[in-house]
Amino acid sequence: MASASPSRGKTERLLNLLLALLATRRPLTKQELRRLVPGYPDSDEAFDRSFERDKDELRELGVPVETGSVSGTDLFADEVGYRVRREAYALPEVAFTPEELTVLALAARAWQSAALSGPASRALLKLQASGAGVDDAAVAGIEPRVSSSEPALLPLWQALRDRRPVRFAYRRGSAGEATTRTVEPWGVVARAGRWYLVGHDRDRSAPRVFRLSRITGAVRPLGRPGEVEVPADVDLQAAVAAVSPQAGAGTAHVRLSPGSGGWLRRSSTATADPDVVAVGYSDPDLLAAELVALGPAAVVLDPPEVREAVARRLAAVAAAHAGAAT
Repeated sequence: MASASPSRGKTERLLNLLLALLATRRPLTKQELRRLVPGYPDSDEAFDRSFERDKDELRELGVPVETGSVSGTDLFADEVGYRVRREAYALPEVAFTPEELTVLALAARAWQSAALSGPASRALLKLQASGAGVDDAAVAGIEPRVSSSEPALLPLWQALRDRRPVRFAYRRGSAGEATTRTVEPWGVVARAGRWYLVGHDRDRSAPRVFRLSRITGAVRPLGRPGEVEVPADVDLQAAVAAVSPQAGAGTAHVRLSPGSGGWLRRSSTATADPDVVAVGYSDPDLLAAELVALGPAAVVLDPPEVREAVARRLAAVAAAHAGAAT
């Protein structure tokens, strides 16, 4: 059987040392720890060096390693012992007020239809399983939603969490050609039903804002975790507001099949033709996502940017099902 790698062996030794320091009710001497913890060198000098490094590393990790005199026998009266008191190491019990639990419940509901719905729901279930109750009356009638079908949202969130650069293909306009962009992500912002990435564009050597609906293909992480430093003075909301179009920037005319698209008819303006509605929009891609869900019951008459956005989404659906059995 192959032996463990040096890094793995050191990790196991540190873990065993921590367990030994937590399990004892009195300080343990170095020699006692040497017998209890496997993995230390046989040489006395090498053991002393390894033990001191391990002890210092545990403290750097936030483990409160305490020193004290070993009492009880004359033999060890002057020796230094080590231990970790559980009450000093363990995290305090996490408690939430009823108001805080209500906010957490609303946050979980908000992510119900988005990419983070799974983690949000599991977190809320864990709180409820621990005995934390949510006042259903306090959230009755409130149904927040953070809706996103954007495939780029989850990998970008992971890159933000790990502080790693990313690379993706991006279209500047609704019908523009996609170009490769390398970005240090600073934050993701939702505004007026659209998602934006704010970050430093390495290819342009300047801050940039990217609309997630214009990211094509996969988002690939680069470099090492912790590589990205977010400026302390960056204002994500202000950066997005500077480039985000105002609501009602355009009007699309859509022909609906008789008896279909009830929700779209109610939220649109009627025209002289009873089966054609005028739909206000600010993002052609966002409107296209809603229209594609109606299938052949909705046909975009104008403008071209909305027709092209619908065509791109339909082409993507066809490509995803290419080769499938009819």
